[in-house]
Amino acid sequence: MPLLNLGILAHVDAGKTSLTERLLHTAGVIDEIGSVDAGSTTTDTLALERRRGITIKSAVVSFPLDGIAVNLIDTPGHPDFIAEVERVLGVLDGAVLVVSAVEGVQAQTRVLMRTLRRLRIPTLVFVNKIDRRGARDTAVLGQMAQRLAVPLVPMGTAAGLGTRAARFLPGLGPAALDALADQDDGLLAAYLDGGVPESRLRRALAAQTRSASVHPVYFGSAITGAGVPELVDGIERLLPTAAGDPDGPLSGTVFKVERGPAGEKVAYARLFSGTLRVRDRVPFGDGREDTGTGGHGRRHTTTGREGRGTDGRVTALSVFDHGTDTRADSAGAGRIVKVWGLGGIRIGDALGTPGRSYEHHFAPPTLETVVVPGPGTDRRSLHLALTQLAEQDPLIGVRHDELRGETSVSLYGEVQKEVVQATLADEYGLHVTFRETTTLCIERPVGTGHAVEFNKKDANPFLATVGLRVDPAPPGSGVAFRLEVELGAMPYAFFKAVEDTVRETLGQGLHGWQVTDCTVAMTHSGYSPRQSHAHQGFDKSMSSTGYDFRGLTPLVLVEALRRAGTLVHEPVHRFRLEAPADTLGALLPVLARLGAVPETTGTHGAACVLEGTVPAARVHALEQRLPGLTRGEGELETAFDHYAPVTRGTVPERPRTDHNPLNRKEYLLNVTRRVGE
Repeated sequence: MPLLNLGILAHVDAGKTSLTERLLHTAGVIDEIGSVDAGSTTTDTLALERRRGITIKSAVVSFPLDGIAVNLIDTPGHPDFIAEVERVLGVLDGAVLVVSAVEGVQAQTRVLMRTLRRLRIPTLVFVNKIDRRGARDTAVLGQMAQRLAVPLVPMGTAAGLGTRAARFLPGLGPAALDALADQDDGLLAAYLDGGVPESRLRRALAAQTRSASVHPVYFGSAITGAGVPELVDGIERLLPTAAGDPDGPLSGTVFKVERGPAGEKVAYARLFSGTLRVRDRVPFGDGREDTGTGGHGRRHTTTGREGRGTDGRVTALSVFDHGTDTRADSAGAGRIVKVWGLGGIRIGDALGTPGRSYEHHFAPPTLETVVVPGPGTDRRSLHLALTQLAEQDPLIGVRHDELRGETSVSLYGEVQKEVVQATLADEYGLHVTFRETTTLCIERPVGTGHAVEFNKKDANPFLATVGLRVDPAPPGSGVAFRLEVELGAMPYAFFKAVEDTVRETLGQGLHGWQVTDCTVAMTHSGYSPRQSHAHQGFDKSMSSTGYDFRGLTPLVLVEALRRAGTLVHEPVHRFRLEAPADTLGALLPVLARLGAVPETTGTHGAACVLEGTVPAARVHALEQRLPGLTRGEGELETAFDHYAPVTRGTVPERPRTDHNPLNRKEYLLNVTRRVGE
């Protein structure tokens, strides 16, 4: 039977988990529809999800339709858990975007639709809650057309809005024909010549939906079931099923990792090609090409992070079927599987031959907080637990300061902080609090800097020669490492030690922030080979080791950074603020004091719309001030946009957690237990 891997996405509280329950009930997988409020839904399995009534972790559940089997993935709606959504997007064949008929288009709705469009994922829109008081149909449709700015095809109209008798009346009207004809010149010509047969219209609808050119819109209610049969029909007829050759080379992507009851890793993967079997030895890694093995006499260049590859033996497999996961001996292309036995697996890893690359589609976290262990909480156990949580969410960074005995985590927001706190208590028995949340900045080089230290010369206590040049690179390019020396000049392990140490050292720049958007070139290299002496064998004390290169590289790199100079950049959000027009006079001075820069101003009836940028550190303050400034009628949407130089006040500093190569004396005392001259 053909497979469809379907994502359900929405802004928080739009009703996507309730829609998942309704779809499972309609398909006969569950006998009774669970309630989010009662904590009895199928996909919200975590105790914390049931208590809070929100989805935190993505969940997979399967159900059959007449002609296809659907693997449905329920995703979080709260923006603090956007990383969970990100990991799902790369494994989908299609999606349903849920919009509330009461609240309409919300901040997360816009973020999700922009990403779905960019990735060309075929998407249906379900306008939920037509039975709720305040529900709108035409107004929400117009709002979606304006604020989502995508081609929409209404699949019918709603009747009885705001009552329990609200229902969906299917039918393609003139608006649907207009939307489809805009994307198809032949259809437009036929329309102008006198009409388009409905059969041709429906073929065009299916083709344009599968190519993500248009998005069919259904109205309904997950609670009453109105409109759900028509949505199910659309899922089956309009969305593309999974492709892939089960006899081809194995290729899959890991999008989720969790820990089993015994602490073992369990990987969730989408298979794009080939067949995975129990007892197979499977190569896996991050899918990046390892360009670090050039031959002697060749000039060598690497860009990005060196590829990581390993393998493991599959000890067990599960596939999803009829509402649950069941053990299987094998699984073929198109399937979503749970895999046991791959101990070193990480989110984003490719199974077998790298296929679709795993990329971040959303911004990284821009907030950080120090985790404070409570009475009786062991610091080592806490660090281990946080490391395991970071395995399940790679966009959460864990930073340990050995000098102060502190551990920090990077996050998206305050709700996520509460979830980390509750998870540590519920799953690990560790009770913690947090210090005040701070903003995560970055550093970028502003010029070119070069430094070199030579083996056995001057005050260099290491048996190594390392020369490094730092050059600025375009924003968003990350860090590239290159060799401008011959690869055969010394053992490859020493080059590897330098590159790894460069990347580690760039985690803390001149002001303590991560340094990015730069190229680091190795300009000088040298080492002391082992020498044989008669009757004594090799003199190991006079030969270079990886320790020498790992020890010297931070000193050379920070000196090159000093000469290049770095500039601290803070995260900046783009905002859209809608408020009563008569409150504009009170809003503008507050925006100015918060560093917000309105770029466009428009009016919609009695409302004004401001769009512009605001420092991420001031977003929370703006959210707190907004209700009082707008009589509670203001609506604010914000999303990360870019990093900008810090131009006001003092330059923010971040405490260092390393041996501080900025202070040569202190560094050498910590690393070598002696001070260089």
